[in-house]
Amino acid sequence: MTGAGGLLGSKLVHILSKENDVTPTHNVNPLQPNSIPMNIAEEDSVSRVLRSVRPDVVVHAAAMTNVDGCESNEELAWGINVQGTRNIAQGCRTIDAKLVYVSTDYVFDGEKGLYSEQDKTNPINYYGLTKLKGEEFATQLCRDSVVARASVVYGWHPTRTNFATWIIDSLRNRRQLNVAIDHHNSPTLADDLAEIIGRIISSKANGVYHTSGSERISRYEFALKIADIFKLDRSLVKPVKMKEIKAWTAKRPKDSSLSVGKLRNDLGIEPLDLTRALSRMKDPKSEAFKAK
Repeated sequence: MTGAGGLLGSKLVHILSKENDVTPTHNVNPLQPNSIPMNIAEEDSVSRVLRSVRPDVVVHAAAMTNVDGCESNEELAWGINVQGTRNIAQGCRTIDAKLVYVSTDYVFDGEKGLYSEQDKTNPINYYGLTKLKGEEFATQLCRDSVVARASVVYGWHPTRTNFATWIIDSLRNRRQLNVAIDHHNSPTLADDLAEIIGRIISSKANGVYHTSGSERISRYEFALKIADIFKLDRSLVKPVKMKEIKAWTAKRPKDSSLSVGKLRNDLGIEPLDLTRALSRMKDPKSEAFKAK
């Protein structure tokens, strides 16, 4: 699998290794002790590793996910998210391996919300464009592939920050936060997403699946939910409009929430709701998680 040093990648290694032989790969961050170096942007590097390991399934979780960074450095974003995915897909085709490509809700323009897999894609920022091009390479080049779209992936990681950990750290340090009240997504706990991907692999399904959390919620309401579950001061979270956030370089879709109906109906997989997901993040042994 690619991206083993990232948030989702680290969860995938932990969960998939319980029942499978997993070979993690990395470019700059060998978080896993047995991780193999591989630069996905270099075709020779990808080909060499895949021909050596010859996996049955490749989970491609490596990506440049910094939305503003992609907008500011299009060449780097294209090399990683598009060319890198093309190299992985071509490598899977060569060794006849299944490809699971992790994508994003940002392939949509955000004008509708609760998007299904049949809805038209129309990214409004460069990150979303590169991920959509990656989807195209994954499905066109690889005979057996799954596109797993997620949204606002969050969870614990030893070195990297995400939306939820930023909220928790800021509130623990009594910092006031301005969070968009008109920006809606489907937040996805990385641990749950890793388990969903594992179940998709076991089901031998292919095609596009929305694998996000099961709830549509604004970033502001999500921040309040985090504060409540972690017993932090919600009064420090202040609602603002997206247009008031000056730090953003790239446009964000207003409502890129995802419908998980196909995942539920076709494969019988029910993603965690926010209360259970955040309770699991706070305490993996909590009763709220066990109720899944």
